[in-house]
Amino acid sequence: MEKCTTSPDAGQEDFRVVGDTAWDGLHRPRIYYAVAATFCGLFLSVLDGSICNVALPSMAAQLGVSSEDSIWIVNAFQLAVMMLLLPFASMGELMGYKQVYVRGIVVFTLGSLFCALAPSFPILVVARVVQGVGAAMLMSVNTSMVRLIYPRRHLGEGVGLNATVVAVASVTGPALSAAILAVAPWPWLFAINLPVGVATFVLARRYLPDNPVRVAGRRFNWREAALNAATFGLFIGCVEAYSHDVPPLPVLLGVAALLAAGFFYVRMQRGEKYPMLPLDLLRIPIFTTSVATSIISFTAQMLVMVGVPFMLVNTFGFDAVGVGLLMTSWPLAIVFVAPLAGWLISRVHPGILGGVGLSLLGAGCFMLAFARPSVGHTGLVVMLMVCGAGFGFFQSPNNHLLLSSAPPQRAGSASGMLATARLTGQTLGAALMALLFHLFGPGAPHDAMLLAGCLTVCGAVCSCLRLKERMVG
Repeated sequence: MEKCTTSPDAGQEDFRVVGDTAWDGLHRPRIYYAVAATFCGLFLSVLDGSICNVALPSMAAQLGVSSEDSIWIVNAFQLAVMMLLLPFASMGELMGYKQVYVRGIVVFTLGSLFCALAPSFPILVVARVVQGVGAAMLMSVNTSMVRLIYPRRHLGEGVGLNATVVAVASVTGPALSAAILAVAPWPWLFAINLPVGVATFVLARRYLPDNPVRVAGRRFNWREAALNAATFGLFIGCVEAYSHDVPPLPVLLGVAALLAAGFFYVRMQRGEKYPMLPLDLLRIPIFTTSVATSIISFTAQMLVMVGVPFMLVNTFGFDAVGVGLLMTSWPLAIVFVAPLAGWLISRVHPGILGGVGLSLLGAGCFMLAFARPSVGHTGLVVMLMVCGAGFGFFQSPNNHLLLSSAPPQRAGSASGMLATARLTGQTLGAALMALLFHLFGPGAPHDAMLLAGCLTVCGAVCSCLRLKERMVG
């Protein structure tokens, strides 16, 4: 049953409340099915951002395109996600997070089916765009769903588990891709999503809760959505163009278009009560600092995840299988550490936990930067596990701070901003790695570890600065 009430956080603004105004999450056994629905959808959407990387050479050969053109199989997905995250987050606040999430599962699963059946390269790229649209819908409201599913006293644990899923999915793609390609052709990279997508749809439709709070009288602004898509699309396009040695003139033209679109977008947002680009949330110091530290941490993570495989091959002489096995040390550490960090959130200030986590990540990066072949397998595993443990220790508290600092009626925008910060950091990290290869050649991976270590030190300082801010929620 719906009724209208006034939120204490919003002055005189009216909100439409669905169900009990004192919403405090789900309870057993429904919570288990809801958690499974959110984690499965999130894992698939993050996983498919990187699962094609290993398969690009064979896909290019079978589809009859150049290696350079095959990159669009990855870029089409990434572009769609970045351009649509914030619009779908805003839509979730209007029509309900569950509705956006369930529709996202449908779009993503259909996109996966189209990818698996694609007979040509152009159709595959279009299908990847469809898949990216679905992934954006899932990612944009995922953490908002976590906030609704878990009771307040267990929100830290929920955020920790969510961070674990993101971290593991981010680094699982290449290994899973290699395993699938060992026994099946590349269409199976997408076909494996179908049964999981159908099961996730059934669970989500039946067990996910509706929004307990929605803003009355708001309308979706399509002009904002178009400018948002143009701004983030041009940002990704310029970064990718620069990373792939596109001539300077097109890059400069793209940057000029980006600045123009960004100027008009921010100007429009400043006059909105509920901006799609959450300028209102960015005025909250603890929210802004959490976004900044998230971008820094994911930039460092991508530098390590892209640079270390080259280091393991060129410096340590490992083959592809050995690299894949060693790289599992990172997610293995996260699996154990992120839930622990989530449990500690209610006992230790998240700013301290985040600072400790980034300090650990930085220590691992510096150790890798100066590693020599004499450290052996065990030494490399320890270094990578230190990195993974540090990242896991940082991400859960940081996500919790970011989400809890936003008022309930802006949870969707907070969720979208969290995902946007992650993808922005990963994009910058990949671009910086390409730049380092261009500048320093074979020695670039070691320089990347040094840069990642310096970034994490800056991030640790930012995290500790949040100690002076008042905790919200």
